[in-house]
Parts: sequence; structure tokens; C-alpha cells
Amino acid sequence: MDEPQDPSGSPPTRILPTLTDLDRPFWTGGAGGSLLVQRCGSCRRWAHPPVAACATCGGTMRAEPVAGTGTVFTYTVNHQQFHPEVPPPYIIAIVVLDEQDDLRLAANIVHCEPSALACGLPVRVVFEQQGEVYVPLFEPVA
Repeated sequence: MDEPQDPSGSPPTRILPTLTDLDRPFWTGGAGGSLLVQRCGSCRRWAHPPVAACATCGGTMRAEPVAGTGTVFTYTVNHQQFHPEVPPPYIIAIVVLDEQDDLRLAANIVHCEPSALACGLPVRVVFEQQGEVYVPLFEPVA
């Protein structure tokens, strides 16, 4: 998948996570083109952010691929520069993944003018590689 880029042609700067055993599949799954989210092996509920055990039944969680499609639940367009390495404007959204009504991810929306954004907008995942981390971002479905 194409890496989102700023007008200068370079990938945008992002604040990257420190990987742990618990969240590593989520942040590195994009290397294989998959958005990996934890799912309970017993009750089959999805969970994000990653947890050690299922909140519903206490079952064992494991990373499984999701379709990577969903809808914008809510969003904000940030114009204030809160971090010196993250230039505005940028869009942060809560995306509801198609697999489960309460499976939501906070992510940046790319390839979209802020004026074109709306709650309910269908989106799909794209990945931006930053070293070993593949940042999941979302873009509108054409």
C-alpha cells in the first residue's frame, strides 16, 4: 500500500509506540499487509487496544487479521501544533471496524480534505512504514 506523504514528498513524522509483546502484532502486521487485532479464542470477541485476557470471558487473546474497513465514528481536525515534529493540520478519527460494532480504533485519516470528512464515511486501512512499525492509517473508500 502507498505510504501517505506530505507535499514535500517525505513521509510525515509520527510519534511511534514502544513495542511490547502485547501490542507488537498490531504495530507490525502491516508488513504483511494485514491489520491485526486481538480476538478471544473462546468467545470470539474482538478487543482493542490489546489486552492480556478477554474482558468478556477471560479467554486467551490472539492477533487475527481484520478486513481493514470501517466507518468514521467521530473525528477532529487539529490545527494547533502540539508536538514540534507533528505538523498540522491533521485529522484524528475514531474508526469503527466492520467486524464488530464496538471495535474502534483511534487513527489518522489521510488522503482526505477535512471538508470532505463526515461521520459515517466509509474508510479502509493503509499502512505507513516507519522502521519496523507499520502505522495503520485510514483513507476514504473511493
